[in-house]
Formats: sequence, structure tokens, C-alpha cells
Amino acid sequence: MSPPPPARIAGLYRYPVKGLTPEPLQTAPLRVGETLPADRRYALENGPTGFDPAAPVWKPKTAYLMLMRNERLAGFKCRFDDASNVLSIRRGDEIVAEGDLEGADGRAAIETFFAREFTEELRGPVKLLSGGGYAFTDLARKVVSIINLASLAEIETLVGAPVHPLRFRANVYVTGWPAWYEATLLGETLTIGSARVKIVKTTTRCAAVNVDPDTAARDLDIPPALMRHRGNTECGIYAEVIAAGDIALGDELAVEQPSLL
Repeated sequence: MSPPPPARIAGLYRYPVKGLTPEPLQTAPLRVGETLPADRRYALENGPTGFDPAAPVWKPKTAYLMLMRNERLAGFKCRFDDASNVLSIRRGDEIVAEGDLEGADGRAAIETFFAREFTEELRGPVKLLSGGGYAFTDLARKVVSIINLASLAEIETLVGAPVHPLRFRANVYVTGWPAWYEATLLGETLTIGSARVKIVKTTTRCAAVNVDPDTAARDLDIPPALMRHRGNTECGIYAEVIAAGDIALGDELAVEQPSLL
């Protein structure tokens, strides 16, 4: 088979609190079996789930505040400081909540804010969860998510409207692959920067991608469009880090040993 096309990292993001807004990165270390640093490190529990931070067990995203059901989350812009563990939440230019997520007072400040803002959408008390090194990913394993920007261009054609890439909440956005090429990579090993990753799963899309990350409006219907035109609701891939290294904007992604078709 012909060699796969070259690809490069066009965007790099992490999501310190599951369901809240992303932070752009220029570079990031990848470590074996880990997410990007602080990615999905915290979550906002929507009513009691029995989550035990001393013995964390994976739970579905419906256990937490998240965009699939709570689109107004996109209206608050967040920033997490690694050195102080302080999360700052802005509405427009105003800081509306702030707190150290590793301290009881700081967690309480964040919980109080979301309890007040999302009263009608709660099943019980809001609780800021942390499991130490646990990651609140949509899979029961630590992964890095990858989106092919050419596939998003195809989705724009399907829905007849611009599609903001951050609707898909990926860690790595890739340019240079043909549309849907990523779906052929399941089981493959890729070099990315100086790291190596294995593609372990395609990404099934839910209603979260219907929410505009700039306006917080639920204004598109992407999963049904994918089902009608492609027969599934998949867009994107998950990778597990199998060899540590650093990645940065502009770094090349290459298939290490492409399978023979």
C-alpha cells in the first residue's frame, strides 16, 4: 500500500474539569498510560454517585455536569493554574467564581457557584471530585483524543453550517489527513512528536457536539447527520500513550507500521 499521508498537530488542548471549557497548549508531555497533564483531573458530580476518591471507579459521563445535558457550561470560560490548583471561572470579563480545587474552601466555592447556577438541572448536591491521579475520561482508561480537521470539514457539508472544532473537545487536532482517514487507524501505532501512541478506539459522538462552544447554544444536530450519511455517529479516535515523549503544535504524526489492506 502507498505510505499514509503526512499529518501535523494544528491544535492542542486540555480540559482540567470535565464538562468545562478547554485550555489551549503550545506543548505537552505525554507519559505512558496517562492523559495530557491535568486533563479531566476533576469533575462536578451531579448528585450522589458513591464515587470514592480513595478507590476511584469509572462512571459514565451522566454522573457529572456535562455538555450533553448542561450546555450552559460552555458559557463560562475557565482557567486552571497548575502551581496553585486554582480554578478561575469567568462570565464575560468578570471572574464569577474562584477556588483552590485541592482545598476544602476552594472546592466549596466552586460547588456553591454551580449549585446556584444549575439549580434546575441538578439531581442532588454538586460535589467537586478529584481522584488524585484518576482521570474522568469518557472511557474507563486514560487516553488522548484526536480529531481530523478534514473530517470536520465534511461534517460542515453534511449539516450545511460552520462547525467549530472545539465542539468535539479533543486533545489533539490534526491537519493533513484526508477526511475519515483516522477511522482506518484502529490498532495502529503512531509516532507523535517524540512519543508513541496506539489507537485503541473510535469516538462515538453524543449531543454534546451540538453545543456551540462560543455561544453555549444547542444549534446543530450532528450525530443524526452522521448516522444518515455515514451509518454511524463516530468522529475521532482515542489513543493510549505507549512510549513517553513531548508533543507540540506543528509536530508530525506518522503511522509507524501501517497494516496491509
